[in-house]
Amino acid sequence: MKKHLFPLFLLLVGIHAQAQQDFFAITGKDTQSINFNDFRALDVANGRSGESIFSADSPARVFSQSRKGVVTEDRNSYNNSQAVTMAALAYDPSNNNLVYMPMFSSNIYVLNPQTKEMSLVENNVVRVTSCDINSHITRMTAGSNGSIYAMNNSGTQFVEINNKGGQYTVNDLGIVKDDVSNGKNSFTTIETGFGGDMIADSDNNFYVFAASGNVFKVLTKELKAKFVGKIAGIPDNYSVNGSAVNAQGKVVIASAKGAPMYEVDVLTLQAKKLPGEQNLHIYDLASKYFVNNKTTSVNALTNLDIYPTKVDEHYINVHGNDRSLKGNVKLTVFDMSGKNVLSQNLSVKDSSLDQKVYLKGLLSGAYIISLADESGKALLNKKILVTK
Repeated sequence: MKKHLFPLFLLLVGIHAQAQQDFFAITGKDTQSINFNDFRALDVANGRSGESIFSADSPARVFSQSRKGVVTEDRNSYNNSQAVTMAALAYDPSNNNLVYMPMFSSNIYVLNPQTKEMSLVENNVVRVTSCDINSHITRMTAGSNGSIYAMNNSGTQFVEINNKGGQYTVNDLGIVKDDVSNGKNSFTTIETGFGGDMIADSDNNFYVFAASGNVFKVLTKELKAKFVGKIAGIPDNYSVNGSAVNAQGKVVIASAKGAPMYEVDVLTLQAKKLPGEQNLHIYDLASKYFVNNKTTSVNALTNLDIYPTKVDEHYINVHGNDRSLKGNVKLTVFDMSGKNVLSQNLSVKDSSLDQKVYLKGLLSGAYIISLADESGKALLNKKILVTK
């Protein structure tokens, strides 16, 4: 019997290690200037590097979406999948791909970490010129609605990248401007607002972490960046170049200058140094998590919940245990346009609800799950993201 336990133990350790590598990073070579090294997985909880997924020296086979075929790229130009200048990376939860853009290029690349297949999305929407630092795309993240978002240094372009049936489309959402209350902490000037990275919250608003350590909240509907404060607890000369959310809802920041990573509380902006490697040159970070991804309860049923919020097994669990739960509970699934795409009645037994609901036929993307009692009174609303 014992001879079978050791391989099983190794398997479990391997699964646990893979689960810990839930961040991705663009890393650079140990130089003073930007010099792309590779995309790699990270175990940020322990500050360790994982698998190198694709490097500056990897063979690149690039499939062009517009030309519908494999293309040969000029490695000496800014417009190639292994360009020296990289600072924008996002994790696409709808298909587990990495999406990124070279700084001096409008090209968008989609990399499958498993197969190493690369797709090129050419577009005329993103306007980048090598001589204009304002136009360089330096921030990118997945939104809680399943789309990918990217922004240039000065906020004059905020773009949305959508995957529809395997084809990527790019939309310009407009110009992000300073809130009138920002004062000297301007979002649109080099010293206080340029560079860095951005993350999303569960309401599809964004936080931009500027290289200076300043943090701005961008309300998507208003396209205004409001200064919320400066990160505390990091060295004065710390350059914030990457940011992403961990499983606990905290933001992890990293630097291109080979400094340690820090965990930042979004509410207090207090930073705590993370253990592990101290000399990683990180140009950007990406993860599958969002800030404030919590249950929105609309009444006193605090024991009512829906999980998981990231759905990759085609079902959710609905659990409740409260004396006021009676009869049937109606579950309704809405897409982000407000369309009812699924309804189901759930039976309550002895003030308890414990049921698995299969989400048949739902495409990848964000949805709102609504629970209501027999009178139609809302009990719970919660956003989920279907990834398969």
